[in-house]
Amino acid sequence: MKKWTRWEDYVAGVCGLYAALAVFWTAQGGASMSLMLIFGILLIVSSVVNLSMPGTPWLEYAQCAFGVLLFLSPWIGSYSDHTGAAWTSWIAGIIAAGVTAAAIKPAIDTHHRMMPSH
Repeated sequence: MKKWTRWEDYVAGVCGLYAALAVFWTAQGGASMSLMLIFGILLIVSSVVNLSMPGTPWLEYAQCAFGVLLFLSPWIGSYSDHTGAAWTSWIAGIIAAGVTAAAIKPAIDTHHRMMPSH
């Protein structure tokens, strides 16, 4: 697996970027601004790290967790009734988690191929 080629990590990064920037054009309430920024930035950072270090399964699990947490954040941060912010979190979070979950098995396979055999 080559660096900077995994489309799944690009998609997760774009989802994080969209969630982080959406605080500027969606109605905010509860803890929506901070949670969308935090999980959006974490998705961006994890996608860049995943792109630069392919075959690192624990990073894929972390990125998937950030997507799940973004999806859950409207309920965690009490903003599920703020339609724009909530829908942004739900859609960006589920897409990021879904594409990352699909990339976990290939990352594990790459990790095993990169490990020296004994």
